[in-house]
Amino acid sequence: MYTLVPVFDSDQPLPGFNRMAKAFDPYREALVVEQHTLWPDDYADWSAADRARVEILLHASPTEAASLEYVRQHTGFARVITVTPADLERVSVSS
Repeated sequence: MYTLVPVFDSDQPLPGFNRMAKAFDPYREALVVEQHTLWPDDYADWSAADRARVEILLHASPTEAASLEYVRQHTGFARVITVTPADLERVSVSS
């Protein structure tokens, strides 16, 4: 599992990545080969262990994620969830 920290506010794709739909997609979900979690600066003080625990909970139910994207890769898709307060409330974690 990888954790990406920077949050990009641009609609421009990252170099080398093709961003896809921002909603749950069963077809793309079946082809997910990587999971990434973007953490806003508000959670910079959280420990790596706390972040890892929350990431597991968020990626266990991607259909409920408030901010979900799929990034096209050569071998499938990467699921990218951006952590929101609503997600933390849903998995019963508070800041």
